[in-house]
This record gives sequence, C-alpha cells and structure tokens, in this order.
Amino acid sequence: MRIPLVREAVKEDGRILLLPVDSVWPNPYQPRRTFSDEALFELSQSIRQLGLLQPITVRQVGIHAYELIAGERRLRAAKLAGLREIPAQVIKAYEGESALMALVENLQRENLSYMEEALGYQSLIKEHNLTQEEVARQVGKSQSTVANKLRILRLPKAVKDELNASGLSERHARALLRLPDEESQLSALRKAVKGHLTVQKLEALVEDELQEKTPAKPKRRIFMVYKDHRLFVNTMKNAVREMNAQGIRAEYSQKRLDDQLEIKVIIPLM
Repeated sequence: MRIPLVREAVKEDGRILLLPVDSVWPNPYQPRRTFSDEALFELSQSIRQLGLLQPITVRQVGIHAYELIAGERRLRAAKLAGLREIPAQVIKAYEGESALMALVENLQRENLSYMEEALGYQSLIKEHNLTQEEVARQVGKSQSTVANKLRILRLPKAVKDELNASGLSERHARALLRLPDEESQLSALRKAVKGHLTVQKLEALVEDELQEKTPAKPKRRIFMVYKDHRLFVNTMKNAVREMNAQGIRAEYSQKRLDDQLEIKVIIPLM
C-alpha cells in the first residue's frame, strides 16, 4: 500500500489548531540526531519577533495528546522563545504511517547531515520493509543516491563518530570506505582533518595506503630443465651460430672426457 506524504495527508484533513506545546510529543523516528544550539536560538529570536510562520504537523494520539510528524526544530525553538501554544496542522494517520511520514517529510524538507540522512533511509528500510527503490521514490532521490548514503553506514562506529565531529563531506567519508580496517580509516581521517585535505587529496592518500598494504608480487624465476645433455649442447651451438651471424666472431669447441663433456665458448669483448 502506498503511504501518503505529509503534504497529501494535509489536503485530506489539514485542521490547524493552536496546541499547548507540552501536549506535543516528539516522534521516535525523527532522523535528525543533533540540533545546533546557535541555530535554535536564532530561530527562537525570529519567532519572538515574527511568530511561527509555518505550523508544525502532528497527529492526535489521545485526549489533548499529539505526536509530532514534522517540525521538531520549530517546536524546540518555540519552547525556547517561551511560547505556551504553537500552531499545528493536525492530520489523520496510523502509527506506521506517522513514522514513515515523519521520516520522509524530514528527509525532504530539513537540512540533514549525510549521516542523518543515511540513518533515515536505513530506518525506512528496516522498520517499514521498504526497498531502496521504494525509499528513493518516496524521498524523490535516485536509487544510486540512496545506495551511496547507505554504504557510509558500513564504516565502524568510531569512524562515523569522528566524521560527524570533523565536518568532512560525504565524499570524504566514501573515500575512507576503500580502506580495509578501522585503524587505517581513522588514520586517514585524522590526516585529512589535520591537513585540511580536499576529497581528491584524501583519495590520493587512500590510494597510497592501499599500494603500501598490497604485497609486491614475487618475481617469477624461470628454470630450464635439460634432461638430455644434447639439448643443452644444441642450444649452445645455436647461440654461437647466432652471434657469428650478427658479426660477433664467437668460437665453440667440445671435448669428451670419460663420462664428462667439456665445452668451451670464446666470445670476444666488444
């Protein structure tokens, strides 16, 4: 069954009420993990001066109880601004629909980090049994974009934590995926942060690391096995003939000594 997006659900119901801020519960599927204190303060100052220009979106879950679907930043800033009530669009949605709409709405509208976006996609897939293609359709992205975001989550937790704190880009994160273990990934990440490396320079560093870790292939030694001495004698004679044909006056002679064969080759120095 196709889950409607928030904007479509609002068209069906779309009541706008003034709700007590304490009656709105946060949504457990909120993809944003961090909120900038500075940005929240700036938004709260704007709300004090101009009011909340865009209502939050909620669904009713009980008497005087509502679950947030979209607008957690606005809700937090409204509380910070001292508002006791907040304008909200109330829509009809079941629990599963609410969770999915919260994720999709935030992924489409909010300025999420690439890691938060990847976690949002992962949640849609795991919690709601969607395929990558279905997630891509819901959020208006290509399937390859969704797949590339999800690949970043393969990095170890320590690497992801440092990436979040570092401010490095998604392409920096993807470059680290080529390294085989957490230790080498962290080492490259820290060099990128310390040296303010561009994506291209980090990719070059990763390539160098991989070359160092790849053992050089041993040179293949070729052994010629002569089971019959006549093959060796013929080879020597042919070599001397070839040198003479090239103008090098080489000489070949052989002498039988009981059970041995003595071969003498004289080659003039050029």
